[in-house]
Amino acid sequence: MLVGPPGTGKTMTAKVLAHEFRLPLHTIQVDRLVTKFMGETSAKLRQIFDLVQNKVGVYLFDEFDAIGGERSLENDVGEMRRVLNSFLQFIEQDASDSVIVAATNSPKLLDRALFRRFDDVMYYDNPTDSDRKRLINNVLGAYLDTRFSWKRVIAGSCELSHAEIDHACRDAIKNVILSDKNKVNATELLHTLKERRDVHTGLRG
Repeated sequence: MLVGPPGTGKTMTAKVLAHEFRLPLHTIQVDRLVTKFMGETSAKLRQIFDLVQNKVGVYLFDEFDAIGGERSLENDVGEMRRVLNSFLQFIEQDASDSVIVAATNSPKLLDRALFRRFDDVMYYDNPTDSDRKRLINNVLGAYLDTRFSWKRVIAGSCELSHAEIDHACRDAIKNVILSDKNKVNATELLHTLKERRDVHTGLRG
């Protein structure tokens, strides 16, 4: 099971697993799996686990908290409890050679029984100061200004995810190319980092 905020590498981990095992990656968007019709979600789950059995691959259940909610929650409906019970039974009975991965941004919403069904639980977090510096350096590469103000950029990238910082760096590179420049300075990167932060804040708000 992969646990952590958006953009911290959960999906990439599933891709790496598929690449290393030389298996196809199948992503199941769990929130799209859930329907309002009684029994239909469990029936879809059964079809997926039939595929898991018959077609070896890496199966990523993304946004897993959509069906993995704590069964004891008072506001949980009986149908979702049945869906969760079905998933627990399917994964417990699975004897295939496939790799099943579940990813969630909200571990507190998950039923504790789920964690016992997975061999490993990996926790992800937003990058540290040194992580952010290394990431920015790697993405900007030859576009990095020789007089780059790291102190300002490290402070300006705080609390952003790996993916948000990566996108901000690539946006900054596009901007300097369109401006007929060949280097990204701190001011230009701080501008695109702020744009990503505004999106981040808007989504959270």
